[in-house]
Amino acid sequence: MNIELSRFRVREGQMPVVEQWLSFLNENMDAVIETLEGERMLVETIFSEHLDGADYLYWFSIQGEGGIEVRESAHWIDARHLEYWRACIDDSYEHVDLAPRVSMMPRRIRTQLRIAAQQPVT
Repeated sequence: MNIELSRFRVREGQMPVVEQWLSFLNENMDAVIETLEGERMLVETIFSEHLDGADYLYWFSIQGEGGIEVRESAHWIDARHLEYWRACIDDSYEHVDLAPRVSMMPRRIRTQLRIAAQQPVT
């Protein structure tokens, strides 16, 4: 099971497009959830922050081993998601992967996540 938090800088002036992107994901959540199975994604949450004149998006995820990469997906929602990514994420800024230091969750939740992470992808 992988627990990750990564920070990406938004291209200058692209926050209106980011807002469209996040609305698009929220409005198409059923399709988004369909793609999570193949990715073995158990939890994925996007956060935003404005800091020192720049905008950032943070991805928090809990993912099982062996899932497909979003770039490998043939699902229409992932193709659109990647279009937004290319339009909004500043590729001149090297993203930052924050290191997990402590993961706190009840044993019953951790056990359920481990079981879910090991389920066959259908």
